[in-house]
Amino acid sequence: MSDRAPEIKNRQVFRDFLIEKTFAAGLHLQGNEIKSIRAGDANLAGSFAKIEKGEVLLYNMHVTPYKFTRDEQDALRPKKLLLHKSEIRVIAAKIEREGYTLVPIKIFFSHGYAKVELGLGKGKKLYDKRADIKKKQSDREVKRAMKSFG
Repeated sequence: MSDRAPEIKNRQVFRDFLIEKTFAAGLHLQGNEIKSIRAGDANLAGSFAKIEKGEVLLYNMHVTPYKFTRDEQDALRPKKLLLHKSEIRVIAAKIEREGYTLVPIKIFFSHGYAKVELGLGKGKKLYDKRADIKKKQSDREVKRAMKSFG
């Protein structure tokens, strides 16, 4: 294993959502899930978070079972996220009143603990996505022109 654990990113988040605020939450993991995450065997694509009974749960995060264990684990098991009650209240209010969504942006390690960066945002409309694509293309063309010119 390397000294530095990999960051696992959800690349679709910024394409599909306008993220307004981010939160760092601890992950409550079972068994050998942490070893799989340190090896980079996790996927955030299509995952989302929900508040249920005052707790934040992460759904559809795939953690590949660690290959050197005998334990059978559910790869898509909902994982509990560790946040302060005040943060949960703020998130719950935004989700209920203003129609926001809570999505995971990336998994990272801080002081040896696995953390999830959550984004509170609204879904983009199709025309927003098209505008972003056009802006990216024009920025690329400008960079290419500057590179060949200078």
